[in-house]
Amino acid sequence: MKTIGLIGGMSWESSAVYYRIINSKVKEILGGYHCAKSVLLTVDFDLIQKLQFEENWAELDKVMVKAAKQLENAGADFIILCTNTMHLCSPAIVKNITIPFLHIAEATGTRISELGLKKVALLGTRFTMEKDFYKTYLIEHFGIQVITPDKSERDFINGTIYNELVHGLIKTESREKFKKIIKELEKQGAEGVILGCTEIPLLISKNDVEIPVLDTTQIHAEKAVSKALE
Repeated sequence: MKTIGLIGGMSWESSAVYYRIINSKVKEILGGYHCAKSVLLTVDFDLIQKLQFEENWAELDKVMVKAAKQLENAGADFIILCTNTMHLCSPAIVKNITIPFLHIAEATGTRISELGLKKVALLGTRFTMEKDFYKTYLIEHFGIQVITPDKSERDFINGTIYNELVHGLIKTESREKFKKIIKELEKQGAEGVILGCTEIPLLISKNDVEIPVLDTTQIHAEKAVSKALE
């Protein structure tokens, strides 16, 4: 079994879900007393979110690269970044480590292709929805068309993530608003919806909508287990 290196803390709420899924999946596959071999490094999200809103991605690159190097030095065989937004820093991470990096959009794109979907909606932080790093990856590597909500809805989603979900606050009214947003995207041709922030699955599940839900936390964590057990 390979050792998984996890860069977590963005937020710790979703990192805890990653840890649970990974270990539960290993036990499911191997049985007995098995759990995953892993190293988890948790960064301080207070610093991360401040740098995000300052659009200081050069400094965020440095923080992520430092974390990745620490995991490599600690014996990780490959690295996953337990957040969608911070994959904006993935080129810097890959450039500065010698072990593999498992990209969340790679895992998600593979699952979308397996389902035969050609057009999907993307929900996430405003960085994930408005910058091209995620959409471009899915288009270039998988030929998948990606649509996002309008500006006011993007603002609502972003606010819910940073003001509620990262603090573990789950509000019924926010869930209902998310469901309405997804329904509108479905009318625009979305065949599935990517929960492209690792906190959103704390609020929305496959039981809340009619189209397939791509839970990036679940998909990424399970892909990491597959890679660890290769």
